Amino acid sequence: MFEKITHYIIVILSSGFKFALGPVMGKVFAMSNLEIIILMIIGMMLTVTLLTTLVGDLFYGFLKRTLFRNRKIFSPKTRNIVRVWNKRGLIGIAFLTPVLFSPVGGALIAISFGEDKKKIILYMFLSACIWAPITVLFMDQLIHLAVSVLHHKQ
Repeated sequence: MFEKITHYIIVILSSGFKFALGPVMGKVFAMSNLEIIILMIIGMMLTVTLLTTLVGDLFYGFLKRTLFRNRKIFSPKTRNIVRVWNKRGLIGIAFLTPVLFSPVGGALIAISFGEDKKKIILYMFLSACIWAPITVLFMDQLIHLAVSVLHHKQ
């Protein structure tokens, strides 16, 4: 039982850090696709909720004072983020968070634009619910392909 809980926590934490790590870790621990999907959503939402409600402003301020202190304000990456924000707003950022920005990055981007915290959490949740099954099914197919190629070579 403790081992299963540990595996769940690892998938939750890995999904909260980088969304695509969830299916990989879930498959390593031989979890079902439904388990992985649920844990990925929990992981992303745990990260987004913690960053937006508890530590978001403090963490973002810390990053601005330390890591981003001497950075150029307008780089190609920030221009693209601003372009997405101007065209699609929070919905666009939330939609791209799992695949491009990671839960941490997407939450910090949304916070930096001063968006309402409840909206951030809602749109990130909807995005996680859309992307988790797609990501799990894609990774599942990728793993099956890799296994079949490896078996074919033997």
